[in-house]
Amino acid sequence: MINDKMVVAVLPAYNAEKTLARTVSEIPNAVDACILVDDHSTDSTVELAHRLGLQVHVHERNRGYGGNQKTCYAAALDIGADIVVMLHPDYQYSPLLVEPMASMIAYGVYDIVLGSRILGGGALSGGMPLYKYIANRALTLFQNLALGAKLSEYHTGFRAYSRDMLLSLPLHANSEDFVFDNQLLAQCIYLGARIGEVSCPTRYFPQASSINMKRSTIYGLSVLKTTLDCVAARAGLYRKPIFDFPPLQLKEEDPVALALEEFS
Repeated sequence: MINDKMVVAVLPAYNAEKTLARTVSEIPNAVDACILVDDHSTDSTVELAHRLGLQVHVHERNRGYGGNQKTCYAAALDIGADIVVMLHPDYQYSPLLVEPMASMIAYGVYDIVLGSRILGGGALSGGMPLYKYIANRALTLFQNLALGAKLSEYHTGFRAYSRDMLLSLPLHANSEDFVFDNQLLAQCIYLGARIGEVSCPTRYFPQASSINMKRSTIYGLSVLKTTLDCVAARAGLYRKPIFDFPPLQLKEEDPVALALEEFS
């Protein structure tokens, strides 16, 4: 625990057998529990996760990256997490940063902390393809201008959230595809959340997960749409379900139960 806060690491996995053990071995002892959600892998990810002592949830069919995260957060909140750190099990991001990221939330500095591949200038040296770097910078510039934020990047898959932050978002309305992350960040900005960033080295290698050019293009267009929808919601022009705030204010466990039921 950090400052008496329960820290849970969640790992959204798909065919992560080759990198999972190395990722888990570097997760700091400050983490109270590690949950892996397997999105119907075709390799031995699930068996390995059990051998490593992780809490494992398995989708009976592939739900997509966003669908995987919905189950991750629901499962973490269900066991009482105060801080949830989302870490890809492909070893692209450094697990050693889990503790400092969680600490920034545990001591009340931020509501969400991003592990940025851009801060420190290590993205290209870490192997990020040039076209992805250019797209990252262009989309980030557009979103900063449109949303009035000053983030170094919107597209990292290494993030830490407070319990209250996750429970305040209508995550069930978000996409089940890769744009889920961007929608969640736009929702946080819409709510005025305190967002911090830490520099995170990145590693691109054959076993690290990465989407192809076609999926990247779809993702980029979806990011533009998410941004415009957020601007429109702020201006009162129209409001898509992902910006329908506040979400249902029932008992705290109800959003968790909803997600668990949806993805069980």
